[in-house]
Amino acid sequence: MAFAVLAAVGAALAVVVYTYVAGLRKNIAKARKTGFVYIVSPVSPYNLVWQLSFFIWVPLIKLLPRSLWDNWLFVVLPEWGYATKQEHFRRLGTETFVVASPGDLILFTEHAGLIHQLTQRREIFPKDVSVYGVLEMFGRNVLTTEGALWRLHRKVTSASFNEKNAAHTFAEAIGQTRGLLGRWFGADGERAGTTGTIKTLEHDTMRWALNIIGYVGFGLRLLWPGQTMPDDVDPKLAKYGSLEPPPGHTLTFADSVELTLQRIVAILIFNETLLGLLPFRFAKEAYKAKRNFLKYMDEFLKDKMEEAKRGGEPRDGMDIMGQLVRSKYSEKMARAEGKISGGGGSSSSSSTGFQLTDAEIVGNAFIMIVAGHETTANTLHFALLELANNPAAQRCLQRDVDGLFGGADPSAWDYERSIGPLLASHVGACINETLRLMPPVTGIPKVVTHDTDQTANVDGRAHVMPAGLKCTILAVSAHRNPRWWPTRPSGRSGSETDLDDFLPERWFRQAPGGEAPSKEDDDGIVDRGDYGGFQGSDVSAALFRPVRGSYLPFSDGPRSCLGRRIAMVEMAAALAVIFQRYSVELAVDEWASDAAVEAMGPEERRALYGKAQAKSRDVISKADSILTLKLHHGLYVPVRFVKRGCERFVSDPLLQ
Repeated sequence: MAFAVLAAVGAALAVVVYTYVAGLRKNIAKARKTGFVYIVSPVSPYNLVWQLSFFIWVPLIKLLPRSLWDNWLFVVLPEWGYATKQEHFRRLGTETFVVASPGDLILFTEHAGLIHQLTQRREIFPKDVSVYGVLEMFGRNVLTTEGALWRLHRKVTSASFNEKNAAHTFAEAIGQTRGLLGRWFGADGERAGTTGTIKTLEHDTMRWALNIIGYVGFGLRLLWPGQTMPDDVDPKLAKYGSLEPPPGHTLTFADSVELTLQRIVAILIFNETLLGLLPFRFAKEAYKAKRNFLKYMDEFLKDKMEEAKRGGEPRDGMDIMGQLVRSKYSEKMARAEGKISGGGGSSSSSSTGFQLTDAEIVGNAFIMIVAGHETTANTLHFALLELANNPAAQRCLQRDVDGLFGGADPSAWDYERSIGPLLASHVGACINETLRLMPPVTGIPKVVTHDTDQTANVDGRAHVMPAGLKCTILAVSAHRNPRWWPTRPSGRSGSETDLDDFLPERWFRQAPGGEAPSKEDDDGIVDRGDYGGFQGSDVSAALFRPVRGSYLPFSDGPRSCLGRRIAMVEMAAALAVIFQRYSVELAVDEWASDAAVEAMGPEERRALYGKAQAKSRDVISKADSILTLKLHHGLYVPVRFVKRGCERFVSDPLLQ
């Protein structure tokens, strides 16, 4: 009996070893065939077990001789592109390389021309939706589908993303930013001219963005602490904005969204039943968050179905849930009432043969809430930190805001007259520079269609792209590729280029001398189909326009972010409102008291602020991604907002 068990174990091990070796040899052969530089890794960067346990194995691997791991270990570490910047591309002497492992063949690229092909040739380089399973936990959606099904989701969800709703967003962003400032300052802070030290900037910007998408996108009026619900709010919607859990819930709506995002890895790994049984805190929180959020969405869906049955008119704003419900139920109800024939109808669902399920409606609503607030909030958070780190950039931004608005009350700002000049000013440049350095999604996954090999032309040479090849567009590296960006030697670090520095002025420089892809090549690649959403450039025509493929904070091509225009509008409004009256400074409590700062001369203050800048930049360099790039694991940068004229540091013209 023992011999039989040992024989079975031995056979199983032999199969595992054979599969491992055969898979590695096969992928090495495919890597050679591509013509790109390749490296061999004993584990796939996409291996889920590795991703969850790498922190255990990496210290053990580093105990081995460096020659055994130095060439490959970097590529299996999370956020290696953000953490190491251009280091490994320079070391390998290439802008594109392939990683061959037993389980996967993966291409990594920062090459603008290849990226342009990967984003535009959607039929042969579709999105690798296999890596987005976590975002299907409430239902398939526009982010997690491809092909004809994706076109249906895109058509249904894109209808709300237009300039009319961008104007609604502008006005709401102004109001919510004033609410945020009220939360920070309060009565005492306003009198003192300072907020005191804020350690919750990331959380506060997240709530700011959720309040905006909640109202503009879904009609949900979410409140800041101390606010009360307006009398004209629909009672059915009031519960979503309550600061206390309504009957039947153990979390507020806002808290259910926040906790769901915090525990999304646990929600992905464990099914709901197991989450409810596990005794650990993370499991209990994940279970509570998911149950509360699903219940809110189910109630919201039913409310919108009743509204559709009554034939209610769409409300002002994006009304994303209403649009999703009407795409399914309006035709179904009309047919039941005999208002249209069974074979007719002009809805997207009938014309494609697909129809969203209730789960897909909830799934799309979840994605719009997540994508509509987390990415924008993180970018605003990083922008505020970088402006505190870089006083000269902050002063330039304030001069432009003064020139555009003077002392005019933000509630009187007009969207059509304001948004173009705002995005062409240092406000727009600051947003673009933040997105360049810290794009919400640092790596964009694509895959070569599985039916046949493809080719891609890179710098005049045809490269084989094997069927099934996973392709990671490293946006965070492409954004720092000196081949395509205006750059000078760094005045801060002494590096050859200043592409690792936060310099909004870069967007007012001339283009570098490299050759852009020709228009003829572009005409042969670009997918000119109308997939809905904003069709213009992410960058104002008055600023430097990067070569296609070198700047893609919202991706590019047919799969580009639906909400990119909305996001730019939100952030521009917020920065203008804040810096019209206030400045942001790094808090220095760790090194000196307020009284000690007051007693310091200019040189001492500059030295003190230099310490805060160094620590802040170090913390920012440790950002990583779960869904989007942000500070995790309790990391934060403390700041203070002060009335203009009350600054202790950033008004010093010698502070850069």
